[in-house]
Amino acid sequence: MKALSFRTESASKHTVEHNWLVIDATGLVLGRLSSQIAHVLRGKHRADYTPHVDCGDYVIVLNADKARLTGRKMDQKEYQTFSGYPGGRKVTIAKNQLAKHPTSLIEHAVKGMLPHTKLGRAMAKKLFVYTGSEHPHEAQKPQVLEVKL
Repeated sequence: MKALSFRTESASKHTVEHNWLVIDATGLVLGRLSSQIAHVLRGKHRADYTPHVDCGDYVIVLNADKARLTGRKMDQKEYQTFSGYPGGRKVTIAKNQLAKHPTSLIEHAVKGMLPHTKLGRAMAKKLFVYTGSEHPHEAQKPQVLEVKL
């Protein structure tokens, strides 16, 4: 009797089909939303997920300024940048960051959850974050993604 052999097919960049998804961030918690977005950008929601291939989907996030932070994070969470020079550290709290660059909170949170490699940077380029409820990607016919929280 001959044993059955099942071969696992790995996805390649030529065989992967990327979909476009839309998420409305109104009233959603920033961290939980960001982990769902990172999950989709990596492609872990797909059956043909392959770790060394960018098999994730494009994600459009609307109403980014309406995502919320829990607890006292709006007043206490700090975002810092460092120029590399002595005294070149700049710290901004979340409330000021949201007022100045409303999309940066979601972008920063999602990029921190992606791999810190060339592949992770390629995945981050598939994230589009907008403050309003309009976006210029209607030609791609994006589907609405319900975020499970």
